[in-house]
Amino acid sequence: MIVVDTVQALRSARGNLAEPLGLVPTMGFLHAGHMALVDAARAQNATVAVSIFVNPKQFGPNEDFATYPRDLDRDLAMLRQAGVDLVFVPSVEEMYPADFSTTVDVGPIGEVLEGARRPGHFRGVATVVARLFGLFQPQRAYFGQKDAQQCVVVKRLVADLGLPLEIVVVPTVREPDGLAMSSRNVYLNPKERVAARVLSASLRLAEQHFRDGERDAETLRRLVRETVSREPLVRLDYVSVADASTLAELEVVDRPALVSMAAWVGRARLIDNILL
Repeated sequence: MIVVDTVQALRSARGNLAEPLGLVPTMGFLHAGHMALVDAARAQNATVAVSIFVNPKQFGPNEDFATYPRDLDRDLAMLRQAGVDLVFVPSVEEMYPADFSTTVDVGPIGEVLEGARRPGHFRGVATVVARLFGLFQPQRAYFGQKDAQQCVVVKRLVADLGLPLEIVVVPTVREPDGLAMSSRNVYLNPKERVAARVLSASLRLAEQHFRDGERDAETLRRLVRETVSREPLVRLDYVSVADASTLAELEVVDRPALVSMAAWVGRARLIDNILL
């Protein structure tokens, strides 16, 4: 496994690797969800590359950039075990030199839901992803369904800019009790960890009502809100039932829909979703 930390070394290493190349962009502190992305890339490509970079541009001024969990040695051991070929671990200065001035903005789909609550977040995501795509020149890139809005944003970016790669979305990996795997789960104390199960439980309830014929979007939102409200350690930020492609809120679920939510559990802000 080749590990590089500069753009020059990445370009040099990239030129010697077999095509096609699958890229898994990460912020590190890897878990089984990340490894599912690596496994999917391994199955579909001759070469698998991973980036590990905690991107300051996608964190707001009062968010957890400084305390975001990091463990590079553990991450590299996991990637080596998984048969990854190339890992890029740049510094902030390497990714964003002093004269770096470009920002990528995907428009309205980056300004709702997470974008409304974390202003500038998806500009940061789109900017770093566009830079990584330019550096790696992958044929495919892999993202997790847990970050559903991020997947929509990246697909829009690729389509609008005509980038020659496929975006592969891999299903959310969950703990046995349903909690979506997230690097931020490490913030939860034991009581909060138990309470956090209500997030996936509320989504499963909405999904069951949909399967039973419910098509009124506000009824589905209310089911999620009422379920979460019964757990005192969880504070719901929002719940959305939106068009899965445009993220426009729906009144009636008459097309593929994304039920998404965010909630505070202690100091952890967690997100989850299901597709209807």
